[in-house]
Amino acid sequence: MQDEMRDTSYIGANPESGSDTRGAQRFPRLTDEMAERVAAYGEAEQVPAGTILFERGQRGADFFLVLDGGIEIIDLDDDGHPRKITTHTRHQFTGELDHFNQRMILVSGLTMVESRLIRITRENFRRLVSGEPDIGEIIMRAFILRRVNIIQQGIGGVVLIGPGHGADTLRLQRFLVRNGYPHRLIDTDLDPKAAGLLDTFEVQPHLFPVVVSPDHQMLMNPSTAELADSLGLTESLEPGHVHDVAVVGAGPAGLAAAVYAASEGLDTIVIEGLAPGGQAGTSSKIENYLGFPTGISGQALAGRAQIQAQKFGARLAISRNVMSLHCASQPYQLELDDGQRVTARAVVIATGARYRKLDVPNYERYEGQGIHYAATPMEGKLCAGEEVVVVGGGNSAGQAAVFLSRIAAHVHMLVRGTGLAATMSDYLIRRIQQSPRITLHTETQIVGLEGGDRLQHVTWSGRRDGSCETRAVANVFVMVGAEPNTDWLHGCLALDAKGFVITGIDGEGMPTSVPFATSKPGIFAVGDVRSGSVKRVASGVGEGSVVIQAVHSFLNPDAG
Repeated sequence: MQDEMRDTSYIGANPESGSDTRGAQRFPRLTDEMAERVAAYGEAEQVPAGTILFERGQRGADFFLVLDGGIEIIDLDDDGHPRKITTHTRHQFTGELDHFNQRMILVSGLTMVESRLIRITRENFRRLVSGEPDIGEIIMRAFILRRVNIIQQGIGGVVLIGPGHGADTLRLQRFLVRNGYPHRLIDTDLDPKAAGLLDTFEVQPHLFPVVVSPDHQMLMNPSTAELADSLGLTESLEPGHVHDVAVVGAGPAGLAAAVYAASEGLDTIVIEGLAPGGQAGTSSKIENYLGFPTGISGQALAGRAQIQAQKFGARLAISRNVMSLHCASQPYQLELDDGQRVTARAVVIATGARYRKLDVPNYERYEGQGIHYAATPMEGKLCAGEEVVVVGGGNSAGQAAVFLSRIAAHVHMLVRGTGLAATMSDYLIRRIQQSPRITLHTETQIVGLEGGDRLQHVTWSGRRDGSCETRAVANVFVMVGAEPNTDWLHGCLALDAKGFVITGIDGEGMPTSVPFATSKPGIFAVGDVRSGSVKRVASGVGEGSVVIQAVHSFLNPDAG
């Protein structure tokens, strides 16, 4: 799973941590002067040996700096027994990325000997990171590298047992990967260990997939929300709390809005149904985004933005879908799929768009079991050495084709048009043309899908001459068109004929000075969900950043 682990690296760099440099960055030792500054944000404590400071599953654990003595960090092995991960000694500190949110932590910590520590509460920890930027940079880098190592080593993670090509196995694995949660997949179709685990846990195959925690608690084919709740990935919401701004959707536009809103002091919450990144998070590599000359995966970009937003205090409610917007009165209320409500004075809609489905017989039968809407290393492992089909002529399809050509035996790229020039960036077109492992089929569409439990054969037809071709293909990547995620608005806002949110016009049909304003005051739309927007990552990030100025003006009309 090394390729998958690398794709979860939030920093986009090589996460191999065996070198002395990486080890020193992962577990840095502060100077005396730095330790003195850190101590000013907390309280000194003399703690007896064997004292448990925090435990796996706890939310909001304190941050500790060791002055004398040491803190052992432990998790549970496959048999449920404690094992030591590392020991923090003089001027080293505890914690990883979950210190920036209210998720359940993955490990436990206890004093190995009588120790003198500085205990810093969650609120004061945020003050430390923002108030001491040089120390904050060291802490942030250490936390990121620790999370990468946790994912690589499966520390504090879960075991996912099920058929590797099964739709529900892929659904749960995709959720874990995209949320950076450590896990190990045991493919019951291939792994000889599976039979022994079946006997150990007394699990029948019809109950697959199964998620097993380190303490041997099991979830039988849970929903995404059930899994998120069990793992503590969902932050608890405060009933009655009124946020300054609620951002719906954690794609590039939504994350940019969250970063700028939180960094400018607004009480910010982000609501996301699956994982940060949106449609861009499924891209294997984005090479035309400013500042990344060698490219960056959509997941890595989203991971960085998520950390930034949480660093400034934004809260992320993951695995919660908004079912409706109550917009008759202010403050506005967002009703979630679990019945909870989020109240906010302003709302930024950044729910983006989803790929369209193909009108082909048996299509729904093979969704998740041969038909995919993302091309990441996780999906890539499913088609190593096989022929695959990519449907679509936009940049996402081009990126998928180039990425898969390094893994699959051959990539067949199907487009309805006469070419790619009108819809795809030139650098991708040239790579497709130059690759001997990619064949572009223009004016072509899929007309048949066949197989058993999984997709096995695909038939496509030329629109001009009607000729058909059937190939042994088990994986099709569909990346065509865009359908806006606006069903939940239920007539609350003005939409265009295709369902995208109309902006720049108020409720009376008059032009507004804010290009992202909707027909309701205090509700804004940015990114792909906005009618007339440019469907590019950079454009979404720009709109999400700029819209916060309009949010400020709405919340404080007399300011400035």
